[in-house]
Amino acid sequence: MIRSYQGVHPVVGPDCYIDPSAQVIGDVVLGAQASVWMNAVVRGDVNSIRIGAKSNVQDCAVLHGMRHLYPVIIGEMVTIGHNATVHGCVLEDAVLVGIGATILNDARIGEGSIIAAGAVIPEHTIIPPRSLVAGVPGKVRRTLGDADREMILKYAQNYLDYTAIYLKEPKP
Repeated sequence: MIRSYQGVHPVVGPDCYIDPSAQVIGDVVLGAQASVWMNAVVRGDVNSIRIGAKSNVQDCAVLHGMRHLYPVIIGEMVTIGHNATVHGCVLEDAVLVGIGATILNDARIGEGSIIAAGAVIPEHTIIPPRSLVAGVPGKVRRTLGDADREMILKYAQNYLDYTAIYLKEPKP
């Protein structure tokens, strides 16, 4: 469902995919070919949410900002895994957020990083580019190489492929 909040309507291009079960509310802008999947919540009611081109928000993920303080800013070619929570933070380009990971207010995840499944990134944490982060609280485990980056981009490309397929499906 795409709906306005206090007169502000999400901006979603025709090449984006929003599953009918997803909730996209208020001050949300999706870049070209971005996608929001089953039962995900992108709640731009208390602050803005910007999702870059070719990024995907997978099933049951939640994106929400902190009122008057922290918007959610997602770069391009970002993959946000199932059941992840992304709250009031910045994810630079080509970031992979694993299943069930949590990223909290005022955190910044550097370009080309992986936040492992189940990791928790505390408030105000700055993660350098090309980092693998795992654990609770999340800690940098190693620097990522070119093969890791290719894998991150492959996940994003998979969702671009899925988006193209779903956009061809008849509307329910």
